[in-house]
Amino acid sequence: MSQTEAPPSFSRRQTLVGGCAAATMIASGCSARVGDALTATDTHVFGYPTVQAVIRFGEILSERTDGRLSLKMYAGGQLGNERDTLEITTFGGLDFNRVNLAPLNSIEPLTKVAALPFLFESTEHMRTSLDGEIGEEILASLEPHGLIGLCFYDSGSRSFYNTRAPIRTPDDMRGLKLRVPGSDLYVAMVQSLGADAVPMPLDEVYQSLAQGVIDGAENNWPSFESGKHFEVARFYSLTNHLLAPEVFVMSKISWDKLSASDQALVRDAAKQSVPYMRKLWDAQVEKSKAIVLGSGVEVNEVEPAPFAEAMTGMWDRFIDNDRQRGLVERIQALRKGGGA
Repeated sequence: MSQTEAPPSFSRRQTLVGGCAAATMIASGCSARVGDALTATDTHVFGYPTVQAVIRFGEILSERTDGRLSLKMYAGGQLGNERDTLEITTFGGLDFNRVNLAPLNSIEPLTKVAALPFLFESTEHMRTSLDGEIGEEILASLEPHGLIGLCFYDSGSRSFYNTRAPIRTPDDMRGLKLRVPGSDLYVAMVQSLGADAVPMPLDEVYQSLAQGVIDGAENNWPSFESGKHFEVARFYSLTNHLLAPEVFVMSKISWDKLSASDQALVRDAAKQSVPYMRKLWDAQVEKSKAIVLGSGVEVNEVEPAPFAEAMTGMWDRFIDNDRQRGLVERIQALRKGGGA
């Protein structure tokens, strides 16, 4: 049976797991194991759809092995931010990790394809593109980097929010200090709109907004709501510039310790968790949207074309080899109208 450790039991960076501090797992070689359970981490809070999907993944493993394989989940960023835990995962200190595409962009160039602004025309288009061979190719590209890509989870449509005033055109963004995930692609995306990009872990955004360290950020409805960012950033502009997915990965070191039959089971359980996650995600989007709207946040519909036009130049900067361009073309061909 899957387990989730209660957030109050741990400090964020100095969590003790199996006798080792999370901050020193890599150096000590200690694995983050609790008994015989496999371990997983997610920066989102316990009730977030990605966390629940990974827990469901663990339940499937346990059910199909009569408890021989089980999972312990550390949610809410208990073991650190995504860059920290991703490094721990590559060294085998954690077995599973749910991460955003951003920290993977600096590791594997193919992951940049799915992070391009305005590449996917809809959620349906994104899911269709990544559920098949295109998605499998991107996931497989992580293995040389010590990670086994298992599946993609939805991360919704990302839009800009800030503490100052409505954003209706790119001109409204000039001079704003906006938080982005730690990725050169995200930095360039915000800079192309005339704003100042501030790379920052997700768990630091609320305080930075409240203290005026940053003016705003960009994210989906559930993250805007669950992180309480809407309490201080009262202007949310629906640019819908990104439909980049989340990624569920396993440490290759841990993977190589499994039998071939258990590896197949892990892959199948991960795939089974995807429709479960999507059902939770779609419901959470509506719930979060209702909470935000009910709080009085000013939500603005915008014309996306000027934002897309401002970002076109950055595509060539980050898509610079034939393999990447081939994936982009295949994704564009899956649009309802076909082509770019």
